[in-house]
Amino acid sequence: MPTPSGRFRWRIVALLFLATTINYIDRQVLSFTMTDEVFRKEMLDIAPDSILTKEATDRFKVLYGDVDAAFKFAYAIGFLLAGWLVDRIGTRRGFSLGILVWSVAGVLTASVNTIAGLSWMRALLGLGESANFPSAIKTIAEWFPRRERSFANGLFNAGTNVGIILTALAVPYLILQFGWRSSFLVTGVLGFGLLIFWWLSYSKPERHPKLSAEELAYIRADSEKTPPLKVSWSRLLSYKQTWAFAVGKLMSDPIWWFYMSWLPDFFNSNDALDEKLDLKSFGLPFLIIYVVSDAGSIFFGWLSTQFMRWGWSANRARKTTLLICALCVVPIFFAAQTNSLTTAIALIALATAAHQGWSANMYTFASDLFPRNVVASVTGIGGMFGTVGGILLALLAGRIITAFGYLPMFIIASCSYLIALVIIHLVLPKLEPVKTEELMGDYMVDTKR
Repeated sequence: MPTPSGRFRWRIVALLFLATTINYIDRQVLSFTMTDEVFRKEMLDIAPDSILTKEATDRFKVLYGDVDAAFKFAYAIGFLLAGWLVDRIGTRRGFSLGILVWSVAGVLTASVNTIAGLSWMRALLGLGESANFPSAIKTIAEWFPRRERSFANGLFNAGTNVGIILTALAVPYLILQFGWRSSFLVTGVLGFGLLIFWWLSYSKPERHPKLSAEELAYIRADSEKTPPLKVSWSRLLSYKQTWAFAVGKLMSDPIWWFYMSWLPDFFNSNDALDEKLDLKSFGLPFLIIYVVSDAGSIFFGWLSTQFMRWGWSANRARKTTLLICALCVVPIFFAAQTNSLTTAIALIALATAAHQGWSANMYTFASDLFPRNVVASVTGIGGMFGTVGGILLALLAGRIITAFGYLPMFIIASCSYLIALVIIHLVLPKLEPVKTEELMGDYMVDTKR
């Protein structure tokens, strides 16, 4: 393989990192806003000067779980539509449409007054935000040779953690100084700036004026020569490679959703902890958790790449890295039992770092196993499965937490990754990519029908 002669492709990773950061800022706002007493009272239609009782708080948590499920339901549908759309109209236009939709939804959330209105706006947000990962994974497949993809995925995926960190630092300040509506308005506007920047900055490698011919040759050196394909979802679902990817997402994505949606409340309302957090004190603990998560995303993405540089097969490198990540999550169940805030933060930070490493390698599955032209569609299918799991967990989470506390949720988290890895290995003992010729044969059969 040629020696890399340029670094412009890493600027594309930086662009995806920025997009993912803003994507997560917009989706994470609600999990911090939901701890604000004024917000809870308005959503429950309780007078401002009334006391927020435990019964009302529990009712709000159940309703919050339903709102979260509405977001994920639209996100699941959007994942399928976004993957299909991006593969057909291109990454530049498809991602632009997603950014526009989620930014509009973010700004409009500032005007809601009811749980029903909040649910509709979160659903619209989910529909738009679903474009982020199919677009990003397809972009990485277009801009990077196979051996660099897990590291590139780890880098852009680290934007999820930066988004949460920035939200934890900025949103409590906005709420305390200007009220909860300002948090949605300000963060929603960021997306419109991203839309302009993305539209002006992005194009395919072959069309980008700043990419050298030498670097383009390096990017394409180990890539498959893929003619345009239009492969149906039903056809993609006939491959065991799709199901291996989908299982990995189904078992792990709901856990990440749980962290995003419920960690602020866990630290705010868990009576077992020796110290609780609120809007004034969320910043530093969440900074620690998600800086460690960022390190996990980058490290485990690098680790898989490093294994392959040592001569390991993709199968051995990816699955070994996934096993290490899965084992790092196991101790998290103790976070719901300890009374030490420091210990809880450390255990959650380790688990979230491992999840991000798992996620970076799972995203690489799609580009490892399928030609570039269908990567977004496969990513969309996997994301849909992950989000369906997230919907089910979201509908149950509020009810489980109000009835039994957080321990059952953390037990589920501790087991999910190991179970997922076992199933993946049973479904796909070797990571054998679907050959372009095979897809072309299927495509020809479909078109003749």
